[in-house]
Amino acid sequence: MTVSLWQRLATVLRRQRWRAHLGTLLTVTAVLVGAHLWQTRHVPPGPVPDLPLVLSTGETTTLHAWRARHPGQPVALHVWAEWCPICRTEEHSITRLHQDWPVLTLAMQSGGLQPVQKVLEKRQLPWNTAIDSQGTLARSLGVQSVPALLVLDTHGHIRAASVGYTSEIGMRLRMLWVRLVH
Repeated sequence: MTVSLWQRLATVLRRQRWRAHLGTLLTVTAVLVGAHLWQTRHVPPGPVPDLPLVLSTGETTTLHAWRARHPGQPVALHVWAEWCPICRTEEHSITRLHQDWPVLTLAMQSGGLQPVQKVLEKRQLPWNTAIDSQGTLARSLGVQSVPALLVLDTHGHIRAASVGYTSEIGMRLRMLWVRLVH
């Protein structure tokens, strides 16, 4: 009977500890969701404009034409800058994501074609990269700071967005979510 009483007491204490942490968990979740909504407030939902692109290979195309190369798949747009330390931290995640999903990176305010090509070569980044030397393309997508990740569905609508550091698993989960839901 004594063991049973101790077991009941232990169960009650575990429940009380869990309930005590529930408020903290809800508060942290609310803060994180609020921060995410604030960071992505300028990214408009819906279709993206058909932007003219100059790729780091020298090829000229449009966003719609580049997306058409990947029919039936969501695509990721990763906006980064050569001078951004957080973007540098994400490079390996983007490279690995690029191996499994269509990813177009947008080099925002990182110079023209040749400087961006040098950065890609020096850092050994095998990315499809569009040049956005003035940041006008990024701003037309609602991106005002880097890094940013936008996931487009098969119809070219923005379905997921994040600004700031995004983990590789976070990137992959966004891609899967858009594939499954949209």
